[in-house]
Amino acid sequence: MFCSQCGANNPDTALVCAQCGRNLQAVTPASPLQPTPLQATGVVLPAGTTVQNYLVFAILTTVFCCLPTGIPAIIYAAQVNGKLQAGDVAGAQIASKNAKMWCLISLGLGIGCMALYAILIMVGVLSGIHQNR
Repeated sequence: MFCSQCGANNPDTALVCAQCGRNLQAVTPASPLQPTPLQATGVVLPAGTTVQNYLVFAILTTVFCCLPTGIPAIIYAAQVNGKLQAGDVAGAQIASKNAKMWCLISLGLGIGCMALYAILIMVGVLSGIHQNR
């Protein structure tokens, strides 16, 4: 520890300066001689805090199932990680829930449309068979 009056080097446990006798413990925290503690940068999340973002599921259901309902799924899925990094765990969980909901809606519509298409094909094939007889 250096004395603020004479600049002498003193042990860290010294109460007074060995050279000039100045009180070393009277230094205030706001003094430029003492470094101020650094603030933690970023957000520290509790251990084990993970929120699934469903981004892969959203992209796949958008491409293969239903484009109009897949777009909101991708938007909500993309918001999850940003909200987690900002420390908004509740917002990340809500975005994750919305992404999952839109993914399931897109998947359901995609499967429903494929089933309807399959039924129409079967009806067309069966009606063609009956017309040939």
